[in-house]
Amino acid sequence: MRIANLRGRLSLLTEGDGAIDVAGASGGRFGPDPQSPFGQWDEFAAWASQLHEAGATPYRPEELGPPVPRPDQVFAIALNYRDHADEARLELPAEPPTFTKFPSCLTGPNGAVALSGEAVDWEVELVVVIGREGHRVSAADAWSVVAGVTVGQDISDRVVQMRPPAPQFSLGKSFPGYGPIGPVIVTVDELDDPDDLELGCSVNGEEVQKGRTSDMIFSVPELIARLSSVVTLRPGDLIFTGTPSGVGAGRTPPRFLRPGDVLTSYVQGVGEIRHVFEPGSAA
Repeated sequence: MRIANLRGRLSLLTEGDGAIDVAGASGGRFGPDPQSPFGQWDEFAAWASQLHEAGATPYRPEELGPPVPRPDQVFAIALNYRDHADEARLELPAEPPTFTKFPSCLTGPNGAVALSGEAVDWEVELVVVIGREGHRVSAADAWSVVAGVTVGQDISDRVVQMRPPAPQFSLGKSFPGYGPIGPVIVTVDELDDPDDLELGCSVNGEEVQKGRTSDMIFSVPELIARLSSVVTLRPGDLIFTGTPSGVGAGRTPPRFLRPGDVLTSYVQGVGEIRHVFEPGSAA
């Protein structure tokens, strides 16, 4: 199942490059709000699994919005790939370093993003979408609370992120548009091995990141277990699971996004997102 936000309406995308409007196809059983299925995930997933693709209509990729537009909570994990910790010259963490991206930073899979300054960086990530409420979820049961996964970018203003006297990770990573996700949510049953997916990104066609989620220090099940040991995960919550090596700040000399740059990001079996960067006022 591939769940999308198409022109602001909850939709399912088909293998034949068509889209089905959920509210229309369900006769109103499910509403048009893209945020709504997570509150009734089991019922929605059962209905969608029996849906026939007849009646699908064409759509354009630029009509897609963020598949989860208004999550209650957005978690993000730092230093979750060994090669990224190495390029940052930091020790491997014993616990997942966790911060939040504020939901107002979320945007869709295609479009323009205004730069906040001179040191804006890229970080491609697998993003997990929670489908069932969970507290103290075991790693063995963790995938059962997941609705699906999507592609994300943890775009980061490194100056604001590291501004003294104490780092401001959440603020530096939450400017408008700094949390693009999409193009769809892919349910776990669609993936051959959800614990081993290739992901990467390019700037102006030049590959800058490439890795596999199997190289995470803390796997998706372990992240869910660690997070839910403290907080209650809610339906529709997002977890940005960390980025592999290749970020701009880790290069010699550092390299950051400039006006006109095109950032293309992907996760194997999920899809691709694409963003163009525009001048913006410095923070």
